Amino acid sequence: MAQNNIGSSTQEQTNANSTRGNQGPGFAGFPGGHPRGFGGNRGMMPVEKANNFKGTMLRLWRYFGKERKMFLIIFLFILTSAGIGLMGPYLIGRSIDAMSGGVGVVRLGTLGVIVFTLLTMYVADSSITFLQGWLMAGVSQRIVRSLRAALFTKLQKLPVVFFDTRTHGDLMSRLSNDIDNISNTISQATIQLMSSSVTITGSFVMMLVLSPLLTMASIITVPMVFMLTRTIAGRTRVLFKEQQTTLGALNGHIEETISGIHIVKAFNHEAKAIEQFDTINDRLSEVGVKAQVWSGFIMPLMNVINNIGFAAVAGVGGALAVNNLITVGIIASFLSYSRQFARPLNELANIFNTLQSAVAGAERVFEILDEKEEPEDVAGAKELENPRGHVMFENVTFGYRTGVPILKNVSFDSEEGSNTALVGPTGAGKTTIVNLVARFYDVSEGRILIDGRDIREYTRDSLRRCFGIVLQDTYLFSGTIKENIKYGKLDASDEEVEAAAAMANADVFIRRLPKGYDTVLTERGGNLSQGQRQLLAIARAILSNPAILILDEATSSVDTRTELHIQEAMLKLMNSRTSFIIAHRLSTIRDADIIMVIDNGEIVEKGSHEKLLGAEGIYRNMYYGQLKHLEGL
Repeated sequence: MAQNNIGSSTQEQTNANSTRGNQGPGFAGFPGGHPRGFGGNRGMMPVEKANNFKGTMLRLWRYFGKERKMFLIIFLFILTSAGIGLMGPYLIGRSIDAMSGGVGVVRLGTLGVIVFTLLTMYVADSSITFLQGWLMAGVSQRIVRSLRAALFTKLQKLPVVFFDTRTHGDLMSRLSNDIDNISNTISQATIQLMSSSVTITGSFVMMLVLSPLLTMASIITVPMVFMLTRTIAGRTRVLFKEQQTTLGALNGHIEETISGIHIVKAFNHEAKAIEQFDTINDRLSEVGVKAQVWSGFIMPLMNVINNIGFAAVAGVGGALAVNNLITVGIIASFLSYSRQFARPLNELANIFNTLQSAVAGAERVFEILDEKEEPEDVAGAKELENPRGHVMFENVTFGYRTGVPILKNVSFDSEEGSNTALVGPTGAGKTTIVNLVARFYDVSEGRILIDGRDIREYTRDSLRRCFGIVLQDTYLFSGTIKENIKYGKLDASDEEVEAAAAMANADVFIRRLPKGYDTVLTERGGNLSQGQRQLLAIARAILSNPAILILDEATSSVDTRTELHIQEAMLKLMNSRTSFIIAHRLSTIRDADIIMVIDNGEIVEKGSHEKLLGAEGIYRNMYYGQLKHLEGL
């Protein structure tokens, strides 16, 4: 990642560098919000993952409840299909008995009726199976759509600190891979689960009706099935959970490498990136093989158990037939029912095994859904209407972690329309101040006021609408130039967009492009220069017409000529607006009304450029140090 010279702490700096491009909701002048609040905290421990199969299944079932009417229809189809399936073996047994009345004796009338009935039943069963599969596909997709929408909506409501502790790839894996895994299981397993339950019950009843003794012989394998399922399922649940987690890590590495491919190549980091990929990929392959091997044990072992059951039925049935206690037709019917009884047991074992993978994904999804959202607005919160931009800090103390303060008892007053520059060493707390002003975090002690009222007394949406931001690393979405500028004001007319671009000195270069304002940008605006992207960010901020501006090293990555265009546009933007300027290049903030030097979380110097130079303190040393550096170039 490109080096960044701003941050509120050493820890914040690391995050700002490694997490560019993650947006939160609703920050005027920046698409989707802010880049993790311009800083972050990797020191926070991730939330412990859940491992509760029953609890997760119950939560999934709540989503099924929205489709209860359709499930009732599907269940009626399943009952009908199961009834047809249960009648088949009985009629087959009757047909055998119809041909065994004696040597050369066949009851053709009875046999003909049975054969016609069987053909009719099998055609009806095929039609019903198709209908229930078609209905279930719609149900599963609606459930997954609801779950995916709930997860995406939840992400928009989570606080900045949540995104500071997770990678893009892991979150994308939960939105795509984990939910797709749930979708596949719902569509495949739900019908099998209901059908198998009905078939097992019906087959067992018919077996009891035909022969209680044969029934006792056939069910000796049931305990073996449950012991096998329990043993293997416990192992596969752990493996499938690890598989999904490793897949998320792999997605994160791929996303990060592709996003930073220019830096990877510039520093000859391809071999290292491949090595890291191979390490994670090998681990995923290893875990995947183990998961599949363990899950693959189910069917071969179930076949062995089933054959034991068939052997028991054949032995007992033969003995009963020899003693004329049952007919050959009954034995044939019973063997069919025994197979129908065993096959759903196999399916249930396999379904339960498959559910481990789905539950592993569902647990990761529900982990996000259980995260604590940004605090609700306080009761009676006011809308911030017609903001003037008067910002005041009163004895503010804040730390990203308890007991580790980043800001210590900070107080200052920025008048309406004033320009306040924040300077100081990396990690001093500059970025934290603007994070707190926009209420991406709440203060630990003290309070922040805008227009004389504590910002916690405003609704969060109305508070953030009064901010605009221009960053060192501008984020642009795939889409047209017009659409990217409109992020500042979604309902803006084309005339307003063009006026904002003209004011930002961006209109000239936009009209030179092949399609002008309808030119489609690649991801992050990769087909524009850094300076052009900055001018679009300024146009976006102008269009949002914010009362308070945050300018975060907006000119540090461009050439001198482009910097002049950007500074001219920024002066127009700052006119009559309260502005906070985070600056490392001190020559760019000499005209600021107030310059505050932040060091170790405290304001150590404050005043105009001339006043601070005359004070012969930290600012003077920083300023002349930069001049000497430039002279030595």
